[in-house]
Amino acid sequence: MKDTQNTKANKSEAKSPTFLAYTVKDAKTEGQKAFWTRIGAYFAHDDGEGGTLVLEALPLDGRIVLRAPKSDE
Repeated sequence: MKDTQNTKANKSEAKSPTFLAYTVKDAKTEGQKAFWTRIGAYFAHDDGEGGTLVLEALPLDGRIVLRAPKSDE
């Protein structure tokens, strides 16, 4: 028999994202850097078979980039 109380406690714990999601707009003029805006996060599934991408901004244009978070993010 599963310990359902322990399972529920584990699911309610906050999970750190595997990647942070950014939309990236290329610079319009030469010499400028691309403009990166954080728009969400990717959380890997416990079974290792994919994950969930949670987006926090719309509308989107440009490209979406997933990056591993640094310790200060």
